[in-house]
Amino acid sequence: MEMVEEIVLTTEQQQLINAEIAHNYKVIPKEDKGSTLYFFVDQEHNHTSTREELELILGKTIALVPVSSKVVVKALVSYYRKGNHKQEKQTLTSDFNATAKDFLEELIFEAKAIGSSDIHFEVFKDEARIRYRIDGKLIEKFKIDLDNYLELVNKIKIKSNLDITEKRLPQDGRINYDSFDIRVSILPTLHGEKIVMRLLGRDTGHLSMEKLGLELADKECYLEALKASKGIILISGPTGSGKTTTLYASLKLLNTVSSNIVTVEDPIEYTLKGINQVQLKEDIGLTFTSALKTFLRQDPDIIMLGEIRDGATAEMAIRASLTGHLVLSTIHTNSALGTISRLIDMGIPPFLIAETLKVSVAQRLVRKLCNSCKRCVSFDAALYKNQLLQNLEKHWVSNGCEHCHYTGYTGRTAIYEVVPISYELSQQIKKNTGNLEEQIADYKSTSLSGRALKLVEKGITSIEEVYAIIIEA
Repeated sequence: MEMVEEIVLTTEQQQLINAEIAHNYKVIPKEDKGSTLYFFVDQEHNHTSTREELELILGKTIALVPVSSKVVVKALVSYYRKGNHKQEKQTLTSDFNATAKDFLEELIFEAKAIGSSDIHFEVFKDEARIRYRIDGKLIEKFKIDLDNYLELVNKIKIKSNLDITEKRLPQDGRINYDSFDIRVSILPTLHGEKIVMRLLGRDTGHLSMEKLGLELADKECYLEALKASKGIILISGPTGSGKTTTLYASLKLLNTVSSNIVTVEDPIEYTLKGINQVQLKEDIGLTFTSALKTFLRQDPDIIMLGEIRDGATAEMAIRASLTGHLVLSTIHTNSALGTISRLIDMGIPPFLIAETLKVSVAQRLVRKLCNSCKRCVSFDAALYKNQLLQNLEKHWVSNGCEHCHYTGYTGRTAIYEVVPISYELSQQIKKNTGNLEEQIADYKSTSLSGRALKLVEKGITSIEEVYAIIIEA
């Protein structure tokens, strides 16, 4: 038996076998010497039968290097994730070939099975790669040669009903499956076309105000704003912060037989029965602004705009809220109060913002520490210079175990900053003084940075995960 403390694999080594083979035979690739493949194997397995079966499956001479069971298990969990629930297909074929008939299908279903939100296809001068985004972080899954990559791009274009001859301009398409959809975005780059597939689930069971992670006071405040018959509710945050999920949970709550709800989105991420959803098509003139003009002639009660991108859209949204409609939308700002400044920068008069804005929400998604392996340590103030952290005595750090695939984290949670527009705050907005924080009680503790610090103190997440949010304060 070889004494190995830890197995570290390159992407090329990982793709020598798939997850099904790795877990079934308890083997980890060690080296490819052409006609012979070397594998680390669990010392407790039957080496003779394992070698014979692998030679039959892979068509090469197999050499096995026994190592401790603990080392093999750690490598299996780290590099060969298995899906948490049954899918039609979960693992890729052992014969890695991007031009193979079923490769793209199996790639998509594997990504879906292990909880990936996006699949990235990227091309460079000498090679191409495929990465999965899991819990907000990208992990490299495959490397492929350039000829196979070009074939793969064409397959994706065909499945997305896109023009395979167009290689100079961006294209957007969609692939539909029974239980989920995929939004496809193609971008021409220096060495070829980069593709991002966003996996969009059709299951709306998780779209609930109870599951968003809002604290009780914030939830009550937000639900009160949703009861308004007119006005505007804005949710801010960077891409991938969960804004759309919050919007859909709100629409699901508001969706009654007596309400006419219309939305314009890019893309439509969930389909909700009883809601009239419109897909944005800017290339033919169907923009947020033009759709909103038409919406006002559709006798709506509630309007949802996927995003306020410019002054014209902001002006139309404000006008719609003034004429007796409840408008929900998202906007890209760093904080709930920053939304007000952003609207003013877009040319919206402060008095109109004060009259129409009901609540401003900012949110972020952060990874949660794994409860099975996290540990508490003393806080070293010398490592972190931010003033908010100076009174911290202890914090929790990630360690890594089988349960979290040795990443130290499992799942994500949302951090919210909810600012209701009170009478006092609206008066300050009208004056455009900029001293809005002074009008909010306990603003430091209810801001994004304050909420992030609370999660650190409770051991829900780590300082490293939220430090960027804390220093924005």
